[in-house]
Amino acid sequence: MRLNILSDFAEALGNLRAQKTRTLLTALGIVFGVGSVIGMLSIGAGAREQSLQFIERLGVRNILVDSRPVSTQEELQQRRRVSPGLTDRDVRVLEANIDSLETLSPRRFLHPSRVLPKPTGTMPEMYGVRASYETIHDLHPNEGRFLSAEDDAASAAVCALGLNAKIGMFGYGRAEGNYVKVNDTWLRVVGVLAEQVADSGASGRVVDRNNAIFIPINTFRYRFWDTSSFLKDDLDGVDLKLKPGVDSVAVAKIVTAILASAHRDAEDFSVTIPAALLAQQKRTQTIFTYVMVAIAAISLLVGGIGIMNIVLATVMERTREIGIRRAMGARRTDIVRQFLTESVVISVAGGLLGVGCGVFLSWAIAQVAEWKTIVTTTSVLVAFGVSAIVGVVFGIYPAMKAASIDPIEALRYE
Repeated sequence: MRLNILSDFAEALGNLRAQKTRTLLTALGIVFGVGSVIGMLSIGAGAREQSLQFIERLGVRNILVDSRPVSTQEELQQRRRVSPGLTDRDVRVLEANIDSLETLSPRRFLHPSRVLPKPTGTMPEMYGVRASYETIHDLHPNEGRFLSAEDDAASAAVCALGLNAKIGMFGYGRAEGNYVKVNDTWLRVVGVLAEQVADSGASGRVVDRNNAIFIPINTFRYRFWDTSSFLKDDLDGVDLKLKPGVDSVAVAKIVTAILASAHRDAEDFSVTIPAALLAQQKRTQTIFTYVMVAIAAISLLVGGIGIMNIVLATVMERTREIGIRRAMGARRTDIVRQFLTESVVISVAGGLLGVGCGVFLSWAIAQVAEWKTIVTTTSVLVAFGVSAIVGVVFGIYPAMKAASIDPIEALRYE
């Protein structure tokens, strides 16, 4: 049996080499099909990892409450008739009524008009937060420390810098112990955070913690004046972290109900649940991956049709050869095996070339489009396995047709 397979393989290679151009053109359909499948899967895997990492950085145990901004004084006045907006009172109510709460931090935001030393890049944003903000968002200082509860209680003139903000103002030297001036207030740097990944709150505003100045919220409250505050709530947001094992979706409903009651259903806030986003993203990404693979698989289908077409043409060209082989004692199974081997060789060779094409395509997309792509072992095995199956499936009909040729008629064939 092994000798038969080896001889069929050697004969198939010889026949395919005799028609190099035709074989190459036939295999291209498989090459592009496998390459497309791997490329699409790599894009999907890269997008999935990035989106899941982003959501996980928000914290699967976190709930993020954001104030909805207004654009005009009239809109604000209409809202204030029924709701005071997001305030410290909401913070106290949440602390008193959410039993599963581990910690929380109110949040305020300011775009400074002046910063010294003058940043070399984009002007950093300033955030007033509690010390618990470090735990909620899993921040890690590169040097020094983050803000403390003592800093907040004393309204201390201190700050912690994001990595890019520190580099923009102090270069690559040590920043701890130096001073920065934000608007008219000098702040002592007590720490610098490790690199973070930008995210966005429910309000849609991007939060780039790398280019941020964090100060105690009481320092923000007593030492800074936001010129746009007449169009804003007292707080820009409240970030909550829940105890382990708690259903964040259920707690978010309680948070929403409490705030909606306090705000008299003014709908002036939004609640983001990273755990729910994570589950939804996984479902969406799975569907997206299936759709892309289905589109790419069309190329494999076209390649399979090409294999069937070329093997059928080969059967017609080699009809007399088939008759001679049958007359010399070859069985139908021998004929089937011979032509099926040729189609499998084409699909396997195309699959191997397609794997290389897919890896290159994934790399090219990452370089040109600046998208993250990940070529997984699963995607390679799936694409290559399908290409081999295509060779078998689309090679069966031509092989059976070759075996069904009558030997006498085949010998007469010119």
